This record gives sequence, C-alpha cells and structure tokens, in this order.
Amino acid sequence: MARADDLTAEAAFARYEDIRPRLPRSAFLQGSVACGGLREVAEHVDAFVLDGFGVLTVGETAIPGAPACIRDLRARGKRLVVLTNAASYPHAQAVAQYRRLGFDFAPEEIVSSRDVCARRLPGLLPGAHWGAIAAPNDRFEDIPVDMVRWTARDAPAVDGFAMLSTAAFDAADYDTLESALRARPRPVVVANPDLVAPWETGLSKEPGFFAHLLADRLGIAPVFFGKPHADAFADALARLGDPPPARCAMVGDTLHTDILGGRAMGLRTVLATDHGLFAGRDPGRFIAASGIVPDFIVPAP
Repeated sequence: MARADDLTAEAAFARYEDIRPRLPRSAFLQGSVACGGLREVAEHVDAFVLDGFGVLTVGETAIPGAPACIRDLRARGKRLVVLTNAASYPHAQAVAQYRRLGFDFAPEEIVSSRDVCARRLPGLLPGAHWGAIAAPNDRFEDIPVDMVRWTARDAPAVDGFAMLSTAAFDAADYDTLESALRARPRPVVVANPDLVAPWETGLSKEPGFFAHLLADRLGIAPVFFGKPHADAFADALARLGDPPPARCAMVGDTLHTDILGGRAMGLRTVLATDHGLFAGRDPGRFIAASGIVPDFIVPAP
C-alpha cells in the first residue's frame, strides 16, 4: 500500500476539511448519543449500512467481536449491507475476504465503490479506452469497459483514467499522471474517494488523496464514486429494498465520508471510534471542529 507516513489522523482530518467544498452538504443534530455498541443502536433502526475498514476490519484483520455482532444483529431481524470504499478487487473477492474473516454476508449484502463505479463507467465516455490505476494483480473483467493497467513505467495511450487502488502508486506514478493530464486533459474517475484508510501498520494514502491533489494543482473536477457521494448510498439502500432512510443507520469511522454522506442521504449515523481514523484519540474535538455530528457514537460494533 502507499503508506501515509507523513499523515497523522490530525493531518488527514485537516485535509478532509480542506476539500470539504467538494463534498456533499448536510445539516446535523446538536449532539450525539453514546452507546456501548450496535446492539443498543439496533433499538432505534431497522437496517444498517456498514463501512468496512475501521468498523468491521482493520486492514485484513477482523475487529474483535465484529463477526459475532453482525450475526446477532441478523438474528434480531435487522437488514444489513456493507458499503465499502475498497475498490482494489472484484466483488467475488470481496465476498471471499469477508467470509475468510468470519462474516456471514451474502454476495448481495456487499456493495463496494468499485461496483458503484463499474455500473456507471460505460455511460461516462462511451467507447473510451480507460487507463486503470490499480493493484498489481487486478484484472478488470468485472468492469464493462475497455481498460488496461496504467503506471508511470507502462503508460499506454488512454482516453481517461480510473483510479481503483493506489496500493502500488508511488511518486513517479503521480508525477507522470499529472504531467499527462497537463499535456492532454482527460476524465479522471475515482472509485475510492477516501483520503486514507486504517491498516494494521498505520494509515494508507487512498485514491481520493491523489485525486484531490490533482484537482488542487490542475483545476480538474474528478468524478467520484463511493462514500460520501450519493450514488453509493443509493445502491446500498436499493440492496436493502429502499427502506425509509431515517430507519437506517450508516456506521463508519470517518466523519467526512461515512457520517457526512449518510446524513446527506437522510440516514441516521453512527461513528465507531476505537479502530478507525480516530483510534486512540478523542473524537469529540474532531466533531466540534468540523460540525459533522453523528447521531450515535460507539467504541466498536
């Protein structure tokens, strides 16, 4: 992964605030209700939209107690869908990954930002030849467009760029991409709007980090698919049968993606604090500084 060695949680939060004019807008409640976990929140909602990193997993490790909590919510009759900004691998691999970690999600209960992007990419630039910034072993059979892997070392001529993963994206890749866009402006599609993600060894720089840097430096307007943007939530709610949004809770670890995006769509929101962006920190000061106020705060699922 592209490590964010120079980014603390505080710096990542500040960067999210910098790019806030590009994010959805919403109104928030005056305060949050502290709960011990999602079992308490379940008394108030019928369905949960669950972030992956920081809520269910940290990197490729399940958060302790998370699989059991999911099984308990299901036993209580709660409808569940995972809405993750992880776009590094196809849907079937995402399903297998959650199963390996002990979660019982059915394939239709997982929506990734990659899925959201794949559904809409063909209509953005019909007939285009896309360059994918992607994980080294990614293949693109699940994305119904003409797509080839793009790196600084192998920079094929393409009509647009799709940022799926920056796991192997380095400074040379960024510089070459920026130069290519300066020389010939083209669409930039981002299938993971996150700036950073929590892993076992620290934060990683995600596609959104580099896309917003391009927007700052070149004045371009990348097209984002994934939280906090509306298409991702619309797809997740459709998987739940389009229930009343106020009877659903978006559970996430990041204010500017999960909480802001969920609230903008009319969902109730839950900030999980112990394993994500704010792990080991007081989330209250970040809430106060941003004005992004979750309905509920839980330490973990």
